[in-house]
Amino acid sequence: MNNNLETKRLLVLIVEDDRLLRMDAHDMIEEAGFDVLEAGDADEAIAILEGRLDVQAVFTDIDMPTGSINGLQLAHDVHGRWPLMIIIATSGQSAIPDCDLPAGGRFFAKPYSFRQITDAIRHLAA
Repeated sequence: MNNNLETKRLLVLIVEDDRLLRMDAHDMIEEAGFDVLEAGDADEAIAILEGRLDVQAVFTDIDMPTGSINGLQLAHDVHGRWPLMIIIATSGQSAIPDCDLPAGGRFFAKPYSFRQITDAIRHLAA
């Protein structure tokens, strides 16, 4: 028996137009034990998701001035195409009730705590 088998880590795609916030989220999620990819807008996120089969969670900002759609539309598009995807949304400008997100999606207002996000990812992945 090989005791050196690696356990597969959950892969999270962060979608955030603010580079510094994206970097902070990347560090936070990676330190919590997840693998991370980054996208600067929804269009880039969709391109990544279309090219990879291993992404299991999307953590997206709602208010992104670049790209063709905002984070809420992205959440619904992702859920429609990849219904098992974990979706967590955040915003510092809009309050989005969980019921406006796709089924199972979660919303956290900025500023959020790192623990809120990582606990939500773990809970939704279970």
